[in-house]
Amino acid sequence: MEKIECEILGLSSSPATGGAYALLLKEVYGNRKLPIIIGQFEAQAIALELEGIKPPRPMTHDLLKALIDNLGAAVNEVIITELRDNTFFAKIVIEVASLTNEIDARPSDAIALALRMNCPIFVSDSVMDTAAFTQSNEVPDFTPDSQENLETLPEPPSSSKEAKVASLQEKLRQALEVEDYEKAAKIRDEIKKMSNSN
Repeated sequence: MEKIECEILGLSSSPATGGAYALLLKEVYGNRKLPIIIGQFEAQAIALELEGIKPPRPMTHDLLKALIDNLGAAVNEVIITELRDNTFFAKIVIEVASLTNEIDARPSDAIALALRMNCPIFVSDSVMDTAAFTQSNEVPDFTPDSQENLETLPEPPSSSKEAKVASLQEKLRQALEVEDYEKAAKIRDEIKKMSNSN
């Protein structure tokens, strides 16, 4: 599997996401960005680590790090491996006694742990090709359907053709200029769906 190293570019909330947060990853040696919708608790775990804030008692990801450290294991990397049925999937690559294992995880949990273990974050090339964007191209839609399934890329609403595409492209340009990636994500997928239906 080809994989691309990424870093966290930002974390933001929006009323449009129903209390969820958008985690924005950026490839280290390139310009593509990958937005992923995550839940409030996972966003808090990531934000606390990014800000260097230590809670008075360990959170779940802190506890997991302590267990891994005390067992003499190491997390080598985390990888967002695929986008299947509009849901992102990830793996945590852990080494125990010279044996390497891959553990399935949600991307938000994998990234929260990666921050604590100081290990690299990778995204498979196929996921980047499918869901990433640059400032000059389209952005995927990441509006969650429900609070239970937040790390998704849901089906966008269907829309009309040429005049609407032109209007949406202008709105996309404006959203990218002000770095409103959540809004841009919704617009991009509408444009993509209309283009594919021609």
